[in-house]
Amino acid sequence: MDLGLNGHRVIVTAGAAGIGLEIARAFGAEGARVVVCDVDPAALAVLADSDPAITGFICDVADRASVARFMDDALGVLGRLDCLVNNAGIAGPTGAVQDIAPEEWDRCIAVCLTGQFNIARLAVPALINSANASMINLSSMAGRVGFALRSPYSAAKWGVIGFTKSLAIELGGQGVRVNAILPGLVAGARQRRVLEAKAQQLGKSFAQIEARAFSYTSLKEYVTPQQIADQILFLASHRGRTISGQAISICGDTGMLA
Repeated sequence: MDLGLNGHRVIVTAGAAGIGLEIARAFGAEGARVVVCDVDPAALAVLADSDPAITGFICDVADRASVARFMDDALGVLGRLDCLVNNAGIAGPTGAVQDIAPEEWDRCIAVCLTGQFNIARLAVPALINSANASMINLSSMAGRVGFALRSPYSAAKWGVIGFTKSLAIELGGQGVRVNAILPGLVAGARQRRVLEAKAQQLGKSFAQIEARAFSYTSLKEYVTPQQIADQILFLASHRGRTISGQAISICGDTGMLA
């Protein structure tokens, strides 16, 4: 299927590894020009060797000065902006709310929620000049059903949905579509670390926690980063031109996170 994304100009945050890299590569395969940022200089160095067509810059989305430098650099490379993918996020702490250090709460909210605001506010003036403008924000099923012992992450991801729906209304008249993606259990090292932390907190084995997580899904398998990328590309294309303000789950029908 030709999605008509050849020549599209795209920014993906946290795009040097994991889900973000899969998204960036998927856009590139469609002929889009892609710029990513990442907080990890080692990952950016690997990206420069493995994917020279993708331009990468160092940036901490929670640091507004860093974001301002990145956006200047990114728009200088791209010339215009058609799509922003707000992918950057961290897992945050695992623990009972009374045991979570305030600094850990603050950092999780700063990256997962405020980071999206920091990027979006500087991207919108460019997006509104695009003939096919979209913003896709990464939320989580933790932003729809809650997640015990992961309250900072869940609170941030609920906030992403509110941010998304508000921007969809705010920017719709200017032709900018805004949607959120809500992954469930995603294959990869980050998901494994989350389940391992939960297992340690509850004094259970990884296998027990993994089995319990899948017991709340209809499809007993991990979501792949490629499936997330596929949905994002559709939303960014003209085929998704009337989809906005949606919180779209890619989760195997997850009823609960535990």
